[in-house]
Amino acid sequence: MRIRCTIALAILMACLSAPATAQLAQRNDTQTPPSTKPVPHRTRLILKDGSYQIVMSYTVVGKNVQYVSAERGGATEMIPLDLVDLNATKKWETAHPFVDPDAAPTERPAPAIDPELLKEEAERKLIAPEVAPDLHLAPEDAVLALDNFRATPELVPLTQTDGELNKQTGHSILRGLVNPQSSPHQIVVIKGEKAAVQFHVADPAFYLKLDDALGPGGPPITVDTHGAGSSPQKNPLANTDYVILRVDVRQDARVLASFNMAALGAGKRQEDVFETNIAELPGGHWLKIVPKEPLLVGEYALVEILDEKTLNFGVWDFGIHPTAPENRDVLKPDKKRPVTLERRAPNQP
Repeated sequence: MRIRCTIALAILMACLSAPATAQLAQRNDTQTPPSTKPVPHRTRLILKDGSYQIVMSYTVVGKNVQYVSAERGGATEMIPLDLVDLNATKKWETAHPFVDPDAAPTERPAPAIDPELLKEEAERKLIAPEVAPDLHLAPEDAVLALDNFRATPELVPLTQTDGELNKQTGHSILRGLVNPQSSPHQIVVIKGEKAAVQFHVADPAFYLKLDDALGPGGPPITVDTHGAGSSPQKNPLANTDYVILRVDVRQDARVLASFNMAALGAGKRQEDVFETNIAELPGGHWLKIVPKEPLLVGEYALVEILDEKTLNFGVWDFGIHPTAPENRDVLKPDKKRPVTLERRAPNQP
């Protein structure tokens, strides 16, 4: 009998405690989670005299600014509002947004790039434009040509020669009159049977620098020949035409012959004369010259036409030989990182 009473009493106690347990569980489920406070972070409270205090937070209280100092162990301090430059403070905060160290990488705001840096980068791209993947023109060179050696694009520097003067790394002008009525005759003789530069493609692209402000080379040199008048030109590459002449290879020499300049562009093919397409690159710093048709294996020279009767006898000689060794001093692709701002460590002012 006593055992039965004990069991009945246990059952009664369990029934009475069940509602209270359910109510407690319900209160726990519906209880509002504690609010999360923003993570304190260091920022600058900029004063009107140009100095600043490094603080964890600040609040305008009447005519004062109350702030938590990061320099003095989190002490709460006050400073007159008249001494604080709030506009400069907010501007600095906007330019240096707080990055939560616990946030996922995709949630972190990307740092803004200074517009001046973007402008400088855009100008740099115009001064040294990309002509092949990760391959840019070098302002230090006056004339470059795009070649391809073993499936790799390369820029080859070209030097200028007239067969007698020393080779020029810049752009010189040696004016020479050519009688359009005369039969083809010798105009330039270059020493050697082969040019130092040998291209491995039949359609190299030439790039001529248009302004001397991009790099060394100095102003163009003007030399009078054959009674032709001369005057220094600020930009000798502008408003001129260019052709590629196949040279006559002789014993220890290469000979350039005259041609009918008036017939250029008329659609009539002249022997050993290859016309070109000319375009000014964006920014006006470089001129691009490409042959209108593929070049055959042999020796050539790029010739500048100053007007319908005058040539520049300073030419750029080269050859087309696909099996030739690699040229010297070439520029190769250089993959560079894009211009971005590095993220600083969290909580750093």
